[in-house]
Amino acid sequence: MRTLAALLVWTAMATSALAQHSHQGHAAPEEPVNPHAGHVGHGTAPATGQGQPAPMVHPEPGHMDAAPSGDAGPALSPGADGHGAHQGMDHQTEPAPHAEPTNQHEGHSPAASDGEGAAVPSGPAPAEASAGPAHAADTVFGASSMEASRRELHRMHGGGKAYKVMIDRLEGRVRGGHDVILWDAQAWYGGDIDKVWLKTEGEGEFSGGVESAEVQVLWSRAVTPWFNLQAGARHDFRPDPERTHLVLGLQGLAPYWLEVDAALFLSDKGDLTARLEVEYDLRITQRLILQPRAELELSAQQVPELELGSGLNKAELGVRLRYEIRPEFAPYVGIEYERAFGETADLKRLDGEKAGDWFLTFGVRAWF
Repeated sequence: MRTLAALLVWTAMATSALAQHSHQGHAAPEEPVNPHAGHVGHGTAPATGQGQPAPMVHPEPGHMDAAPSGDAGPALSPGADGHGAHQGMDHQTEPAPHAEPTNQHEGHSPAASDGEGAAVPSGPAPAEASAGPAHAADTVFGASSMEASRRELHRMHGGGKAYKVMIDRLEGRVRGGHDVILWDAQAWYGGDIDKVWLKTEGEGEFSGGVESAEVQVLWSRAVTPWFNLQAGARHDFRPDPERTHLVLGLQGLAPYWLEVDAALFLSDKGDLTARLEVEYDLRITQRLILQPRAELELSAQQVPELELGSGLNKAELGVRLRYEIRPEFAPYVGIEYERAFGETADLKRLDGEKAGDWFLTFGVRAWF
């Protein structure tokens, strides 16, 4: 009996174990975890079948990537959210339209801009540009107020005073047995239009006294952007007898950068004479400058006490090579030929002098 009872118990336990094993073996296998479950891309047909996860709904309504399908997917009714109209849209066959890039230059024609290819206006300004009043600000602020402002503006920008002292030539002239020293200097003070000029020049022997010396005091007024009209007085301290002259001259810059200084002199004895000086600076380098120079003197009559004949009485033609150590200071060397003409030459020969001769020159040019 005991054996039979043990057999029955064992049989019952075995039957129960077999039943439990049978249920476990028929359980559905565990689906692998798809990290992209629910994220169906555009144009990709969703898989169908049992166990298919429902499509993931984007946190922002209306951004569901694909329409749901399959039994397991929840059905979304149209209008469930604000973007329900997107349901059923076939992104594969109806792609979303892409907006055309905006052209930032749209509406700007080439002629209206100043960029590349723009048409540059040419020709005179239209008449309307100068049809207004000469001083338009007067109509707003009043003529008296603007007149005072214009005077102040002119004083600040165009009425300033300046000065300059120029020693154009301070040189020695070497000639056999007759070496001389010469000076030619000028200074001015004033504004853009009106100036006061002081000029002086003369020469004398190294071993002797001064042969000629003169001083001019002139009022100068700009008559063109390039030339000044000058008038004043000149006094000759040498030679004897002394003379005083009225001066009328023109000084400035002629075309081709020729520096011109021309003057008429009327002495207190009624003698009319003239002088013309022309210089040109030829820059070999920024510091080395070659300066040709010419000077002519004329007289309208004979002046025997001054050994002057009528007509062209003297000419000087020379060239100087200067080196600007600084723009304000430049030593130079040069050569010059001086010749008397006509009656003046005859008077020199009567005194035992040559009518013409060469000089070797050296000196300095300075200004401040």
